[in-house]
Amino acid sequence: MSERSDAAAQTTAPRKADKAQYGLAAVLAVVGAYTLIDARGLNVGFADPVGPRVFPYVIGGGMLVLALLLAIATARGDVPEKEAGEDVDLASPADWTTVGKLVAILVLNLLLVNVLGWAITGALLFAGCAWALGSRTLLRDLLVGAVLSVGSWYFFYTGLGVPLPPGILDGVL
Repeated sequence: MSERSDAAAQTTAPRKADKAQYGLAAVLAVVGAYTLIDARGLNVGFADPVGPRVFPYVIGGGMLVLALLLAIATARGDVPEKEAGEDVDLASPADWTTVGKLVAILVLNLLLVNVLGWAITGALLFAGCAWALGSRTLLRDLLVGAVLSVGSWYFFYTGLGVPLPPGILDGVL
């Protein structure tokens, strides 16, 4: 067959609707409707023309419109483009060892953040995640993590007024 007849056969073949896209459209519509309904209960304490109710209405309405557009596109037979994978080998299995290391580091951070404080656990979190993802320069990772965690602690505490737990460094930071 020629390339022209192959292309014609592909375009004239009936497309099968992807039922998962209908499910996604339904979930999107439910969340959008819930957002609109929940926005009605917001108490506005001031007479600003663009108050706190506007944003949930815009977001909920946008979600409903997107759900409708997705359902229409699915009914027309449109299907999402498959992942090209770029530099990822799609045939290789998941690396559950790395996932397990990352989960363990996150759980350890959750358990220790109130005791040791954000400045220390943030540095350990950064260095641990870098180690789990393949870095072998522990000292550099700890230094970068310390700079980022102390900097973020000061940004949240002084810039935003949100106190992160100082832990054992209370009075030092």
